[in-house]
Amino acid sequence: MPEMAKRTSDASVRTASVAPVGGAIKRLIDIILAVGGIGLLLPLLVFCAVATFLASGGSIIARHRRVGFRGRAFDCLKFETSAPAHRLHLCSSADSAARELSEAGKRPDEPRVTRLGAVFRKAGLDELPQVFNVLRGDMSIVGPQPISDDEIDHYADKAAAYLACKPGITGLWRVSGQAKYSERVSFDCAYAKSWSLLLDARIAISTLFARLEPTPVRLAAIFFDKFFTNKEKRKG
Repeated sequence: MPEMAKRTSDASVRTASVAPVGGAIKRLIDIILAVGGIGLLLPLLVFCAVATFLASGGSIIARHRRVGFRGRAFDCLKFETSAPAHRLHLCSSADSAARELSEAGKRPDEPRVTRLGAVFRKAGLDELPQVFNVLRGDMSIVGPQPISDDEIDHYADKAAAYLACKPGITGLWRVSGQAKYSERVSFDCAYAKSWSLLLDARIAISTLFARLEPTPVRLAAIFFDKFFTNKEKRKG
C-alpha cells in the first residue's frame, strides 16, 4: 500500500498544474447532460430507488471509494445490488483489495447479488446514480473506468494518464468490450492522449446503442431470464 500511495501521489504531482482532460468545455457538456439526464430519467430513478429499497432490505445507494482526477478520492454511487448478508461480510472483511476488485468484475450471477440487482447490472441501471457524481464534478459522462486505490497498481507508470482525467460513466473501456487490465490501461492512456469532443460523442452514442437497443425488449428478456429460466433449471 505505501508504494501504491506513493505512485498515486507522484502521478498526481505531474498532473497538478493542468485541468482535467477536456477542460471547461467538457465540464459544461457534462453539466448539461447530467441535468438533462436527471430530468429525463427521474421517473426511472424513482422506480429503481423504490425497487432497490424493497429488494435490498432498506438500502438504496452503495458508495464505493474510487480514485478521481489528481488522485482525489470520491464516493462512486450505484444502486445497491448486494444481498444484506453479503454487505455485512464486506463490512467485516479486511481484504479491501479483493472486495473492490470483486465489485469491479460485476458478475451478475454471483449468489451475493439480489435477483433485482442482477437485472439492474445486466441492464446497466445500477450505474444511473452516477449522474449525480457527474453533476457534483467527481466524474464525467465519458472517461476512464473508476478504479479503487488498490487497482492503481495495475497502471504502474501510466497512472498519470488515468489521473489526468475524471473517471467516466462510460468510455473506451466499455464500448471496446475488453476486460483485461492491460487492455483497459491502454484504452485509458489512448483516451487521455487523443481526447476530442468527437471522440466523446462517438463513445456516448455507441454506449446508447449498446445499452438501449431496444430497451423494453432488453429489459423483458433479462427479467424473463432471471426469474423464469433459472427456476426451470432448478426444477430440472
